[in-house]
Parts: sequence; C-alpha cells; structure tokens
Amino acid sequence: MNSTPEKSIFLAEDDIDDRILFEEALREVSLKTQLTIAKDGQHLIHILDQRVPPPPDMIFIDLNMPRKNGFECLEEIKQTPKLKDIPIIIFSTSAQPEAVNKVYEQGANYFIRKPNTFHLLKKTLQKVLAINWKENYKQPSKENFILHP
Repeated sequence: MNSTPEKSIFLAEDDIDDRILFEEALREVSLKTQLTIAKDGQHLIHILDQRVPPPPDMIFIDLNMPRKNGFECLEEIKQTPKLKDIPIIIFSTSAQPEAVNKVYEQGANYFIRKPNTFHLLKKTLQKVLAINWKENYKQPSKENFILHP
C-alpha cells in the first residue's frame, strides 16, 4: 500500500516557461504529486469552482497575471468558505515589501521569490512539500513568511 498519499497542487502562472520549469522541478522532487495548472487568475478561480471539493493540498499563485492577478485571486479564495483553508503560496519574481506585506495581510501562508536556477527551484519545492499543513495550517510569523531555498 502507498504510505504517502498523492498531493494535489494547483499552480496559477501566466508565463509558459515558468509553468514548464515548475512542472519539471516538481516531477524531479516528488512523483507523488498531481499538478493542475491555471494559465491566469480567472482560470484558477474557474477550476477551483468546478473541482472543489476536494480542495487541493496547496495553491501556488503568481502575482502578476492578466485577467485576475494574484492579489485578486488570494482575496477571492480567502472570502470563499469552501476555499479559505487551502494553503496559499505566493510565487512571484518580485519581492517588493509592499506586495509581500499585502499578501501577508490577505492571509497567504508563504511567499516565495521565484528562484533563478532550476536547482534552487527544486530545493524550494522540497521545502514546501515537507511542510505538514495539517499541523502548520496557521500563517507563520512575518519574519518566517518569505520562504528561502
């Protein structure tokens, strides 16, 4: 019997190269994951609306996307009863303090600045997958909000 259940991970990312890198890194880090990709924020909300329950184990959201950005997605998810407890990891190229503060206040669980190498991306994903969300479902302190590889 499979001792580790498969994790369901959603990624909202408009950049095709970033989506491919994320998918390849995730595949190398863990075979026990199922990745669902949304090409923008509006697509993410549509998928969540259609597929939840059951909720994914976590959602990675890029901040700068067309049609509905990461801030809008986060706000909508946190205001929707069936979605509000899903762990949210903001995954962005920019780590502007204003953006980091805003998503922290909106209730995101972690903030990751997109690593600039494939190796660092894999290390970062390993770190996120190692989190026991059942025990660590609360938002970390502000000092531990930005996750580093």
